[in-house]
Amino acid sequence: MGMWLLVLFIALLFGGMRIPFAIAFSSFIALLVSNMPLILIPQRIIAGIDSFALLAVPFFLLAGEVMKSGGLSRRLVRFANALIGHITAGLPMVMVLSATFFAAISGSAPATTASIGSVMIPEMEKKNYPKPFAAALAAASGPIGQMIPPSIPMVVWAVIANVSIVRMFLGGILPGVLMATALMLLSRYLSKKRSYGVASAKAPRSEVIDSFKDGFWALMTPVIILGGIYSGVFTPTEAAAVAVAYGLFVGFFIYGELKLSDLPEILYGSVKSTAIVIFVVAAASLFGWIMASEMVAPKIAQSILNITTNKYLLLLMLNVMLLLIGCFMDNIAAMIILAGVLTSIAGKAGVDPVHFGVIVVINFAIGMVTPPLGYSLFVGASISDQTIETVSRAVWPFIMVEIVVLAILTYCPWIALSIPNLVYQ
Repeated sequence: MGMWLLVLFIALLFGGMRIPFAIAFSSFIALLVSNMPLILIPQRIIAGIDSFALLAVPFFLLAGEVMKSGGLSRRLVRFANALIGHITAGLPMVMVLSATFFAAISGSAPATTASIGSVMIPEMEKKNYPKPFAAALAAASGPIGQMIPPSIPMVVWAVIANVSIVRMFLGGILPGVLMATALMLLSRYLSKKRSYGVASAKAPRSEVIDSFKDGFWALMTPVIILGGIYSGVFTPTEAAAVAVAYGLFVGFFIYGELKLSDLPEILYGSVKSTAIVIFVVAAASLFGWIMASEMVAPKIAQSILNITTNKYLLLLMLNVMLLLIGCFMDNIAAMIILAGVLTSIAGKAGVDPVHFGVIVVINFAIGMVTPPLGYSLFVGASISDQTIETVSRAVWPFIMVEIVVLAILTYCPWIALSIPNLVYQ
């Protein structure tokens, strides 16, 4: 039944059915054909989402909506611009740096692309940067939101792979910084080579200080969230709730940009995003349970191990496979469906669980910007009023440099493990 389940799912996917519905429908048909009791459907769905740790997902999504509407993202951009906006081709670097700041708040790639891109794309257009280039950079910067903690995909992977969420968060810090640095350098190189942009005057010290003061409360958000988690004051789930409360406090009482009339739209946006994520998790949990009960994961893992047991070749094969899957599947669904196969191979290959979790998250983060179904790519095209084809052509240099960073992280595990090992030595 397990292989028929996979075949049916792939057929539905390429037949044009949306991924969550393809997962749910193929699981239902598999249970029906095998004469298994349909009561398993609600049981496995509830079991899949009945997790305290998963409560972090709606809270972090709500925190991102609150902080976007409360003016925090705009102040982060202003501070980043005051720091490096005067550098030759500095505005693209400002976008990446701002995305890195916001990534430490939102935990979501599409949210990071939307929040920073909506502010930066118009500014880059004013400074003679082509819209497709600006949109592509916004889309490519979004996945930093899944690498820099707090990260929603890291929470999901930690839950399904039984890995410490805190260690996963710590493991994502240096890879996220490395990815941001690579994107900044590439955007600077492309801008200079193609003569994009115009020179800007260096911000006076007073502007740097003023922008820092104005953005202080926004900059304190990741300090409070991550500091509280790493110091043990609260769990990642509690930290997400604290982030919401802090964002509301700053938006209402410090910056004064939030109004009670804004709350319905904020809540609607976060509920909509949460519903999508949780529906995917629920459907994929049923799908994954069927695959596990049919022992599909060990069979696939053994088939791959029969090809080679070399750790480095296995990691190369898995990266290629995950990058291809990321082009067509939602990252949360792919994680849950493939968790059994991936953890089995990683365990037999002797790969550290935290290092491997970071590799998985980064692969699917790149998938968020890869045609044809990258969510961040669609967000970048939408907010820039460009066609998806135009932005797709402009984004390939950024995808290639992200793949290079992935390769470095894959074969240099100390980058992901140095901070977790330092904290938990």
